[in-house]
Amino acid sequence: MPTSNNRRKFIGNSLKTMALLPLASPLLQSCASPADKEQSVPQGGKKLNILILGGTSFLGPHQIAYALGRGHKVSIFTRGKTKPSIYTDLFEQVESLVGDRADNLEALKDRKWDAVIDNSGRRVEWTAATAKLLKDNVDTYLYTSSTGVFYPYLTDSIKEDHPLVLEMPEVLEDEEMKMEYGYGIMKAKSEMAAKEHFGADRTIVVRPTYMVGPADKTDRFIHWPIRLSKGGEVLVPGKADDPIQIADVRDIAEWMIRLIEDKAVGTYNAAGPNAQTGILDFITEAKGAYEAENQLVLVDDYEFLKEQGIYYIVPWIMPEGNNWGSSRINNQHAIANGLTFRPLVDTMKDTHAWWYSEAVPAEKREAYENNPEGVLVREAEVLAAWKTRA
Repeated sequence: MPTSNNRRKFIGNSLKTMALLPLASPLLQSCASPADKEQSVPQGGKKLNILILGGTSFLGPHQIAYALGRGHKVSIFTRGKTKPSIYTDLFEQVESLVGDRADNLEALKDRKWDAVIDNSGRRVEWTAATAKLLKDNVDTYLYTSSTGVFYPYLTDSIKEDHPLVLEMPEVLEDEEMKMEYGYGIMKAKSEMAAKEHFGADRTIVVRPTYMVGPADKTDRFIHWPIRLSKGGEVLVPGKADDPIQIADVRDIAEWMIRLIEDKAVGTYNAAGPNAQTGILDFITEAKGAYEAENQLVLVDDYEFLKEQGIYYIVPWIMPEGNNWGSSRINNQHAIANGLTFRPLVDTMKDTHAWWYSEAVPAEKREAYENNPEGVLVREAEVLAAWKTRA
C-alpha cells in the first residue's frame, strides 16, 4: 500500500474505482465454493431475467458467473469500453446493451426484466433516471450502495437505520473530507432515488464495506496476499484488537443474486467477517493460507505509524477521528437474511492466484510490488526503526 502521510490519494483512488463499479482463466474456476457448485439452481426453481447496470468490472463478473450457474439469464448495460478480465468466456452467454447513463438509455426502453442490479449508479441523477425508466417493466431494483453513507463514522455497531448525512457541512478541514462526504451523500441520495420510483416494497439496497478478492482493481488489499506468501518478519499495523471489516466480493455478489431470487426487499449492511475481529487475529488466520513461515511484528504505536506515513493497510485503517467506527458496522441483519462468508484462507489463496495470473498485466504487478513508497518495499526499514525506537 502507498504510505504517503496524506490519505487523500488513498481516498481519491478508492472512490474513483468504486464509482466505476467497487476472469476467464481456468485458474479461477476454483473460486466457487463447494456449496455453490452443489446448488446450481435457486430453491424456488424460477429462472430470472436479470439486468445489470455495469457488470464488466469487479463485482459484476462474479454476479454474472453465479447467476448463470443458477440458470438465470443476464443482460448488461455499459458504455462498451471496459472489457472484463475474468470469466470472459461467460460473457458469450450475456446480452450486451450499449449506452450511456449520462445521456443515452435507449437500449433499456420498452424492455422487461425480473430484476435490475445497479452497480454503476455513481450519480444520483443516473439512479433516478434508470429507476424512473424501468419501474413499470422491472419487478425489483437492487441498488449497490456503500457503508460510506454513514461517514463520518463516529460510533460503533452502526445499523441500517443509523442516520445518514445528506448534506455537505459548511466547513470542512480539507479536500479529503469533501470527497468522503461527497461519496457518502451521493450513495445515500441514490438509495432514496431508487426507493422513490420503485417503492420500498420493490427495492433492495446493499451497502458493502471494503470488498476484496479476484479482479479487485483498487490494490487496497493485495498487500497481504503478496506479503504473507513470502514469509519472514511481517509488519502488522495498529493495536491487536483494532477492528477490521472486509468481505470477499464473491460472497457479496452471490448473496445479491439470492436476495433477488427471494425478493428480500430492504436495506442491508454487507460487512464481514461473521464476528468482530481484530487486526492481529485477522493476519494470524490469513497467513495460514500459505506455507511460508511468517513472524508477525505488531507495531501498535499510532504516532510512530504516522511518522512512517502508514495510516492504512486495508483491512486495517487507523481507527481515529471520523474513521473511528469505519470497521464497526453492524452486519447482523444481513447475516440473518442469508449473507455468508467463505473461509479467509480461500480469499487469500484465490486473490494471490489471480494477482499472479494472466488477468493482471505484468507491468501492473511490477509497479505495485516495486513502488518505493509502498510498505512492501519499505517494510524492513520501518521495522528496523521500530525496533530501535522500542
